[in-house]
Amino acid sequence: MDSLLSIITFLPLLAAAILALFLRGDDEAARLNAKWLALIATSATFLISLFLLAGFDPQNTDFQFVEEGEWLVGLTYKMGVDGISILFVMLTTFLMPLVILACWDVTVRVKEYMIAFLVLETLMIGVFCALDLVLFYLFFEGGLIPMFLIIGIWGGKNRIYAAFKFFLYTFLGSVLMLVAITAMYVDAGTTDIPALLAHNFASETFPVLGIQVVGGLQTLLWLAFFASFAVKMPMWPVHTWLPDAHVQAPTAGSVVLAAILLKMGGYGFLRFSLPMFPIASDLLAPLILWLSAIAIVYTSLVALAQQDMKKLIAYSSVAHMGYVTAGIFTVTQQGLDGAIFQMLSHGFISGALFLCVGVIYDRMHTRDIDAYGGLANRMPAYAMIFMLFTMANVGLPGTSGFVGEFLTLMGMFQVNTWVAAVATTGVILSAAYALWLYRRVVLGDLIKESLRSITDMTRREKWIFAPLVAMTLLLGVYPSLVTDIVGPSVEALISDTQTALAEQAGVTLAEM
Repeated sequence: MDSLLSIITFLPLLAAAILALFLRGDDEAARLNAKWLALIATSATFLISLFLLAGFDPQNTDFQFVEEGEWLVGLTYKMGVDGISILFVMLTTFLMPLVILACWDVTVRVKEYMIAFLVLETLMIGVFCALDLVLFYLFFEGGLIPMFLIIGIWGGKNRIYAAFKFFLYTFLGSVLMLVAITAMYVDAGTTDIPALLAHNFASETFPVLGIQVVGGLQTLLWLAFFASFAVKMPMWPVHTWLPDAHVQAPTAGSVVLAAILLKMGGYGFLRFSLPMFPIASDLLAPLILWLSAIAIVYTSLVALAQQDMKKLIAYSSVAHMGYVTAGIFTVTQQGLDGAIFQMLSHGFISGALFLCVGVIYDRMHTRDIDAYGGLANRMPAYAMIFMLFTMANVGLPGTSGFVGEFLTLMGMFQVNTWVAAVATTGVILSAAYALWLYRRVVLGDLIKESLRSITDMTRREKWIFAPLVAMTLLLGVYPSLVTDIVGPSVEALISDTQTALAEQAGVTLAEM
């Protein structure tokens, strides 16, 4: 189908428009209709995206399902997917019906809530499909608006502060990317991403105190894109907006933020930083590796000290994204495969952990760890599911969390054993904070009177977790489902990067 990507991208936006234009009233029936329309639209989007996956050829490393046309004077509408981006599209369409189910009990401004998530889905899918820089930037920045509203309207008591902090951090980082996009257009004469991948941006190296420093346009562009993607991931030390945003966001907002929005930074590194600016990426890779290792250890230690369950899981997300950035900038097959696998796995696991917090928050209206204890006595099904995702978050073999961490650590060991050694301590620390959380919330005697009437998970809640459990275990025992798709595209990315570095080395030797 020629317009398959456009249908997948804009079907949620169409449903949002129908909600906005035709749904009237705020009674129980109207609220239920809004939820059902959002659920049907997101489910249909996922089912249609399965045709995209079925028709995709992993051995073809070019962009597939390409759509192109002019949508404004001088601006091109171009969409397509490769072995890297298609899995992020699938992750988004897979999770969004579960997100809608997770906010089924919302009673405040339900129509607007559903519209915000539907618009957000369109913008997130657009980021992973856009093959034009301007189009990519519009999708990338547009996602800030519905997420800002989700936190600011339906969040906790400090929601306004968290919403503005989220918006300002991510927006200010992206301003530099906009400047870089303008410079790339001036230099290359196009905003077409496939054409830019083949364009050589100027770079030069020169010695400073015996160290080879990269200069020129390529470095400036790399730094500009890095500023945006590092905040989005988020990398240490520009991560401080994330815990506040997670704590104040509603449960469904936290799931989307952790499972999908954070992955845009990693996708940006894979789509732009490595292939378009390979010289700058190579010389600045040691900086990224050490920042990632510091992030893994530091945020894991901070997680150990948290009393708020959501904040603990938020810091855990920063630590796990440290493995992603380190894996990407090893520029090895294992490192890149592991980084992509880790992002997909983290989408399922972190989303499930935030849903686990939401289950008991809906009953007790507190996220304070000390308010719980002994839940296994009253909530055996919840205790079992929470245990599974706790183990997956730790990286237990047999779960998807193990595969991503193992591959990224293999890539790190090939490049820098010291970085790998520091990063490996994060595996121990993650077990410490995750099991400590589980011990305090679920195990032990049920001694708090307020918990004696707490009820176990409902059927709806179990249905939400079932697909997440299935994917976490399936990818843990059969990781080839991911690596077979991303492998050829990653191999081509590494080959192109090495060719660019070899050409640069030849130029440098010729100049000498």
